[in-house]
Amino acid sequence: MRAISPPWAGLVSGCALLCMACTAQADDAYRFTLLEENDSLYADSDRHYTQGLRLSVLTPVIAAQDGWNDAFDLVYAAGGSASVRRVGLFLGQSIFTPEDKVLPQPDPRDRPYGAWLYAGASLLQETDRRMLENLELSVGLVGPGALGRQTQNDYHQFIGVAEAHGWKNGLQTEPGVMLTYERLWRLSVLGDADNGMDIVPQLGATIGNIFTYAGGGALLRVGKNLRGDYGPARIRPGLSGTDYFDSDRLDGALGFYFFAGAQGRAVGHNIFLDGNSFRQSPSVDKNIFVGDIQAGFSLFWSNDFHMTVSAVRRSREFEGQNSPDLIGTAALGFSW
Repeated sequence: MRAISPPWAGLVSGCALLCMACTAQADDAYRFTLLEENDSLYADSDRHYTQGLRLSVLTPVIAAQDGWNDAFDLVYAAGGSASVRRVGLFLGQSIFTPEDKVLPQPDPRDRPYGAWLYAGASLLQETDRRMLENLELSVGLVGPGALGRQTQNDYHQFIGVAEAHGWKNGLQTEPGVMLTYERLWRLSVLGDADNGMDIVPQLGATIGNIFTYAGGGALLRVGKNLRGDYGPARIRPGLSGTDYFDSDRLDGALGFYFFAGAQGRAVGHNIFLDGNSFRQSPSVDKNIFVGDIQAGFSLFWSNDFHMTVSAVRRSREFEGQNSPDLIGTAALGFSW
């Protein structure tokens, strides 16, 4: 299931309206990214974390007189001229299913049906062109209102594939919230800070009734114009370079890099494995320690266009899971 279904028809206009809340510098632009994560992009699979779709917009640099600075000043130390501040706004949906979707009553030993429909904002502050901080808040809904059944079965019907029959026995309705703080560093290994090889380590933690975990990882990159960003964006809980991008850092318009990375997480709570917080629902015994490895390629032309493709191998997330999962990612972006 790779297509965008009717529930997403309003995403672009929604993000466009949200971004108008920020005061832009006249010579800058908003940067939009559509990110798809799907286990069937590069493999014949349709299970577990089966699809994620996320539309985000990154604002221009926040001007000194902008009201967003009040929010930044509450959580970050003032960096003066050494700091660059941007806001990221996003909408998304993630879908989770068991391996066998024919059964009306799903296997209780397999992952439950569940979906997460959400929106949020990130406060992104870069300091000295080498360190990025991100404070992110996501709010949304789990359960039937997250439209997982409609998204999956409408597409399956469109391509002539059997529908999933167990959605009515999945997670129940529950509002959700997640707060994330993470810090990333950009360290040159070979060449200079723009061209050659660098490593981007990161540490962070998320707390909420959807996910609660602490994680750390690193991304190794080889290419040109590495100071444009901190790696490609990913849907949580993946290893992400965030939506941050700064075309002012580029030496020429063309940029590209190959990347490979890994992240380990200590998971305190995962609603899609543990079940609903306050209601009876299906659940399985989760693994506390989970890891991802990923590799891919990113290409961009200044702030006007960017494209990223990658593959992610995720370790077993619950007891009894037969094998690790392979997740494909693809992202396209443009400025406006």
